[in-house]
Amino acid sequence: MAARQPIETAPKDGSKVTVYWKDSNGVINESIAQYRDAGWWTYIDSDTQKRVEPTSWRPTSGDSDDE
Repeated sequence: MAARQPIETAPKDGSKVTVYWKDSNGVINESIAQYRDAGWWTYIDSDTQKRVEPTSWRPTSGDSDDE
């Protein structure tokens, strides 16, 4: 698994990456997200997308040559 990196270094080209973000209860979540419309978006269930403010990211599984 690739190491987490600061969110400022994440690709903003529409590719999907794994992000880490904190919800309103202070719980850190790991989700696959995509940058679009000037923000990070992830599915919180099968039908609902939410804009999140991630603190870090890593390539999604299979994107890394380290495996």
